[in-house]
Amino acid sequence: MPGLGAALPAAALLLLLSSFPPAAAEQPLWPFAPGVMHALNPSDRQASKAAWVALHYANFKAASPSLLRVLGQVQKVLGIKAALPSLHSAIRLHCRLNLPLFQFIQGVGMKYYLHFTTDDYINGENAGSCLATVLYLKRSPPEVNIKCADIQDKKQIQEQDNRFYQYLQHRTKPIIANDIPDSHGNIAHAHLPLWGLAVAGGSFIMLKKSTENLGYFLAQVKAVKQQIRKNNAVELEFMILLHETPTQKIYPCYMHLIWILDHPLTLKYICTSVNHWLEDGSGQDYGSAAGMFHEKEGNF
Repeated sequence: MPGLGAALPAAALLLLLSSFPPAAAEQPLWPFAPGVMHALNPSDRQASKAAWVALHYANFKAASPSLLRVLGQVQKVLGIKAALPSLHSAIRLHCRLNLPLFQFIQGVGMKYYLHFTTDDYINGENAGSCLATVLYLKRSPPEVNIKCADIQDKKQIQEQDNRFYQYLQHRTKPIIANDIPDSHGNIAHAHLPLWGLAVAGGSFIMLKKSTENLGYFLAQVKAVKQQIRKNNAVELEFMILLHETPTQKIYPCYMHLIWILDHPLTLKYICTSVNHWLEDGSGQDYGSAAGMFHEKEGNF
C-alpha cells in the first residue's frame, strides 16, 4: 500500500481532529426526563462521540493490527432488524423513529443507541455497519454493546496478522521506530502494522478515559521498541500521544503491550499531562505499571 494510500489514515485523522471546535463549556442542547427515549440528530457531535467510544471497544477486542474500524457516518435506521438480543426493544423503537436515540437513566448515566457505518482504519475501504449501545457511567468507563456486519475478508486479515506476527517472532534484533505518522502525516508502508497494534492497544486507554463530554483519538506513536522474547508472545513498548476533544489537549501515554496471535491483548499503561498527572491502568494484569513507567526513558 505505497504512496498516498499509506498516508490516508493519518491524513483522515488530522482532518477529523481539526473538525472539533476549541474547548467550551458543553451543556445538553435538549430537555430530557429520566427513562424517556429521545431522538438525536445523526449529525450531532454527541452521536459521533458515542460511536467512536463503541469503536474503541471493538478495536481493542479485535486484538488485531489488521481488523480495525474507523467511524464512517452515524445513520438513520431504515428497516434494520435487531442484531443484539439485549437491544431488541430499543432497536425496535430506534427503527420506528429512524434516528439515533439517547436515554437518561436516573442515578446511572446517559445511554446512546446508534447505527453507523465504518471504514477500514488502514485502507479506508467500507468495513460494514454496526449497531451499538454506549452507556456513560458517572464514575466508571463507558459500557459498550456492539454488533457489526461481517463483510471484511477474514482470511486475508488472518494472513496479514500472521505474517506480521511471524516476522516479529523470528527477529533477533528488536524493531525500533519513531514518529508514526511523521510530521507530514505520512505513515511508511512498513510501519502500518505497528500503527495498527498501537491503535488496537490505545483503544483500551481511549475507552477508559472517554466521557460524554470528552473524546480521544490516537494522534501519533512517538516511539516503539520491541522486547525480544523466547516464548510465543510479542512484547512491544510504545510511547503514544492521545488527542483529547474538544479541549485539544495532548496526553502522552506509555503503553506496554503483549500480543499473542488469536488471543486478547494484554497491556499496562500510564498517561501523563502537561501537569504531570499520572494515570495507571491495565487491559489485563501484566507486570508493574509503575516500574514500566520508570523504565521508559532508558528503553527509548
